[in-house]
Amino acid sequence: MANKSVYDFSAETLEGQLVPLKVNHETLNILKYARPGGGFVPKFPVFSKVEVNGLNEEPLFTYLKESLTFVNPVIGDIKKFYWSPIKVNDIRWNFEKFLITADGLPFKRYELHCPIEKVEKDIAELL
Repeated sequence: MANKSVYDFSAETLEGQLVPLKVNHETLNILKYARPGGGFVPKFPVFSKVEVNGLNEEPLFTYLKESLTFVNPVIGDIKKFYWSPIKVNDIRWNFEKFLITADGLPFKRYELHCPIEKVEKDIAELL
């Protein structure tokens, strides 16, 4: 997947509309459904839930996982996973983060327990 960026992918909105990521260089919002935040309603597309692992994983996440391998080689109890096939680079928790450059290139991947200060430092480095 050389010479690609996240802007080469599309995502589906909750209404089923396919939106190229190159159209929206803003932060993608999922917080509306995780924490309503006093009625906050985004003024940009909110994307639908997708599979990030397994046979039906979204191509964007295949690209991200191939570009930035997992930082913790321990897979854990395979019986707790609900997708197949299980690969060492799979996203293992919904709080994993990917930092993307302004050019759409994957920069760094962070595991669940990574201190947010480390992410902030890397963001400052990219700015």
